[in-house]
Formats: sequence, C-alpha cells, structure tokens
Amino acid sequence: NRGNTLQGMDRPEEALASFDRALALRPGFAGALNNRGNTMQSLKRPAEALASFDRALALEPDDPATLNNRGNSLESLDRPEEALASFDRALALRPEYADALNNRGNILRTLNRPREALASFNRALNLRPDYPDAHWNSSLACLLLGDFARGWAEYEWRWQVPALRQPVRPFQQPRWQGGEALAGKTIFVYAEQGIGDTIHFCRYARLLAARGARVVLEVQPILKTLLEGLAGVHTLISRGESPPEFAFECPLLSLPLAFGTDLGSIPAEPHYLVPDEHRVGAWQARLGVRTGMRVGLVWAGNPTLGNDRTRSVSLQMLTRLAIPGVQLISLQKELRDGDRELLAAHPEILHLGDELTDFADTAAVMASLDLVISVDTAAAHLAGAFGRPVWILQRFAPDFRWLLDREDSPWYPSARLFRQP
Repeated sequence: NRGNTLQGMDRPEEALASFDRALALRPGFAGALNNRGNTMQSLKRPAEALASFDRALALEPDDPATLNNRGNSLESLDRPEEALASFDRALALRPEYADALNNRGNILRTLNRPREALASFNRALNLRPDYPDAHWNSSLACLLLGDFARGWAEYEWRWQVPALRQPVRPFQQPRWQGGEALAGKTIFVYAEQGIGDTIHFCRYARLLAARGARVVLEVQPILKTLLEGLAGVHTLISRGESPPEFAFECPLLSLPLAFGTDLGSIPAEPHYLVPDEHRVGAWQARLGVRTGMRVGLVWAGNPTLGNDRTRSVSLQMLTRLAIPGVQLISLQKELRDGDRELLAAHPEILHLGDELTDFADTAAVMASLDLVISVDTAAAHLAGAFGRPVWILQRFAPDFRWLLDREDSPWYPSARLFRQP
C-alpha cells in the first residue's frame, strides 16, 4: 500500500523499493508483483515489467487487471500481436472491462486495423460514456478513416486526457466555436501541440481573417520568424508574450471543428508560406553551382516522442539514393549515434543540419531543392506548407492526418506518400 501511495505521488523509484520489500517478505504476493510491474512500466522498463506480470500470472492466471497490464508492456516491447492476445484474454474474463477495451483499440490501431479499433473504443464508451481516453482515441481512428464530423468533435476530449498533459488555459473570454460573428473582433489563437501541428494548422488564420477577424496568433518561439507574414495574421506573438485585448479565444487544433472541415473543404492551397528572399539568396550561395538534382533528406524525428521508433529510419537506408546526377543534402538537425561518422564516410551528402539556425533557414534551403524526402516530422509539414515537392515516408500505422490507402494528401498538394508495407 505504501508503494501504491508513492507511485501515486510520482515517486516510482521509492515505490519500487516498497514493492520489493513486500515481495521479500511474501514472494508469492501476486498483487505486489502486479503493482511492481506497473511501476517498472512507468519507469520505461517494459521487459522487467513483463517479467513481474508473468510472475503474478503464474500465481493468479485469471486476473484481468494483470493481463491488461501485461498487454501494455508487450505493446511497449513492439510485440503487438501478443499484446492483443493478452487484452482479449482479459476481456474474455471480464467482458465489461473498459480499460482493456481502450487498450485493445490502441493495439489494433498499431496493427493498422482502425475500423476494429474504433469498434473497441465504442464498446468502451458504451460502458463508460465519460471515458476521456476512449473518446480521444476514437477521434484519431475516426479522422484516420476520414470521418471528420465525429473525429473533430471527439478530438475536443484531448483536454481531459491526463497523459496528454494539455492544461486548459483559463481565459475569461469565450471560446469561438464557429457560429459567433467575428467581423471587427479580435480572436486569440494559440498553438498547443507540436511544431509540425502548428505548421499544419496555422493555415486557418486566413479563414478567420476572411470572416473579418483580427487574428492574434501565438506560436512556439522557434516558429515566430518562420511565420512572420503568414496570411490572415494581424499580430504574431511567441508563447510567453502577452496578447493584446481580444474578444474570443480558440486553440489552433480546434479550428477544424469550428469551421466544420471535412474532406471536401480542407483549406489546401498550393502553398501558404513564403520563404524569406534574403535567406533564400544566402543559401543558394552556400549551395554553390548546381551539379544535378538537389534532394533534401530528413530521416529522424524527436527521439523523446513515444512513437519515434516507428517513424524514424536510419541514415544508412537513404545513402543508397546517392546516385549519379543527384546531390543529396542533409537537413537533419539532430543526429543519432553513428550518423556523423556515416556522413563523414559519404562526402557526397552535403550536411547542412549543423548550419540551420531555425525553421526559416530550413525553409530557405528547401526553396533551392527539387525534392524533399522526409519521415513524418515537422520538416515534412514545412515542405508541404511552402509547396515544395515532398515525399513523406509513412509508418505502417499512419498518423490520422495522412488517412489510408492513398499516395496523395488532401492537406498538401505537393506531397506524395510512401507507405510502409
């Protein structure tokens, strides 16, 4: 019990010590083994968590909670088929187990079976209509399947999902929801998620301005230079700066819902960002005389994100693109172990990542390229926003915005999608 309390206080190392002490006194204590496994999972040690759950199940093989937790560890270990079997076993023992239904849906999404995933989330919501995680997960499945009407509505549950850590900002002004008149009014729109999300959805500023609004857009500091001059924005500020007086507020990713965006009404212009001419000129000089087709490469995203292992690739895979008549240019900012040595061994790849100070620099380089090849990270959105030809490498279970079974993107006309089989 002390271990559970410490775990609830986000002190997992101390919780682990308490569980280990309990197990030293009573080695066959299945509940302590289950709790120990949960703590190991929170410490990102899923192999040890799985060992604890298996020991607990050897003592109590029909415990649904342990089977559910075991499935989560197997998911972390990239063993989705086994995870699905563990969730199914838990549900055979307890059919009305909403958490297991939600986790089962997540695994089915990992297996690129979104329709079955949605059915699992729906079953969870039938049992617990106010279950934030199941609402959020169902939103991602709906959007991936092209059901934008339900998807954007369910997406609003993100504010109530503890794991997302999306604090609601306490404004006194009302949230704009699409029906309120904006002519002559100021609306404060603020970025809320990742860099790629901000680049993706900042296009909605123009739609707000078309309704007569003065748009104040707050973005991550690293994007302020890039987004200066964005069509529709009256005032651009960095996160942390105080906005001017405003009548309405709206998070950036709530705008598709407010505008009733569906597949036929996506605001997809050939481009909605324009690179800085002076930077473009400076980078053209840096690139020098053209020796062939120029192709920019981005092979990895943020390594701290949980899905990074499924979206990033190795630089080694892309070196085979170094063929006569093609000049490869690395736009990769954060290098992984071995990348620098590999770049040194391939002098035919011009590495510019160390010289790029911000996204405005990256955009200016892209203006001089014939093609960008990128994994699903901010660089892919950047190329699409500037209308540069971009080939985006899609993982087996894609993010919701890329939809299913198509080589193009309704969000980015210049993009071509290559899907992992």
